Amino acid sequence: MKIKNNLVLALSLIILSFSCSSDDDNNQQEPQGAYEEGILITNEGNFGQGNGTVSFVSNDFSYTEHSVFSNVNGRLLGDTTQSIGFSDDLAYIIVNSSQKIEVVNRYTFQSVATIDSGLMNPRFITFISGKGYVTNWGDGSNAEDDYVAVIDLETNTVSSTIPVGEGPERIVNNGSTIYVAHQGGYSQNNIVSVIDPDSDVVTTITVGDVPNSMVFDNQGLLYVLSGGIPAWTGNETGGQLNVINTSSNTVSATLEFGDNEHPSNLSYGESLYYTLNGGVYKLAVGTSILPTTSIIENVNFNFMTIHNNILYGVDAGDYTSSGTLQSFDLGTNAPKHSKVVGIIPGGIYFND
Repeated sequence: MKIKNNLVLALSLIILSFSCSSDDDNNQQEPQGAYEEGILITNEGNFGQGNGTVSFVSNDFSYTEHSVFSNVNGRLLGDTTQSIGFSDDLAYIIVNSSQKIEVVNRYTFQSVATIDSGLMNPRFITFISGKGYVTNWGDGSNAEDDYVAVIDLETNTVSSTIPVGEGPERIVNNGSTIYVAHQGGYSQNNIVSVIDPDSDVVTTITVGDVPNSMVFDNQGLLYVLSGGIPAWTGNETGGQLNVINTSSNTVSATLEFGDNEHPSNLSYGESLYYTLNGGVYKLAVGTSILPTTSIIENVNFNFMTIHNNILYGVDAGDYTSSGTLQSFDLGTNAPKHSKVVGIIPGGIYFND
């Protein structure tokens, strides 16, 4: 009887051990695809040559893969890869000059759908209330035909359009309201459109000339950086940073740059960061005086962003050959990594 009892006890322990092991295994999250836990870079490619791409760089910069879409799907992505937006497990890749959006699984890059109707010079996308909103320049020679296309995410089609002012570019939302910065397309503009996603009603806020980037801080304020009208127009104006109270949708503060200063690439990571004249500048939230000294020098970023206290920027180089992705530790402002990416990199997206 004692031997039998010991045998039963041993079998019970084996079953319990197997059960615990299985539970532990089930709790470990399996990788969802080859492109999870890395950085996606949009590369415009040479205009008119149809060689726009997306590059993948692992988080530790140890691995790089170029032309991810083509590698997976066996066809070219198209002409001028403009931007990417994430909605759940899907990535919406906006291909500007090809007048389309390629929808792929963001982790495997397998094609899901192509949206190639209802778009005209599409630029950037945001997602809210179960819909996608895409800025479109329309015909560059017509200042009256610019719009935001509304994407039905169930059918991946354009369900409606919202007319807006000339040159809608960057588009963001705070969960209840959509904000569109009007850089001006082939001209110049100085407004932010405010769209109610429940009614698609549009109002506008006047900001600095040629707004090029927008970020929210952790208090919900919206910061809009404007580069100013460039000198070649003969009507040069300096840059401007406007702070928008998103409760009232009014400008609550304005910081003015010099008449010949044209900042860009506003980013947020506890403080505000932007580029100006080859340097990166840091501005504490709530500060009313612009910094005079850069924290990082000798950069030429086409785009810049902050992630986990690391600054990432892409340099397009000569705009005809491969560019680079660079990173800097914001604790020390020292460079960390650099990787070659595609031709004219213009966007950085963290596929976490």
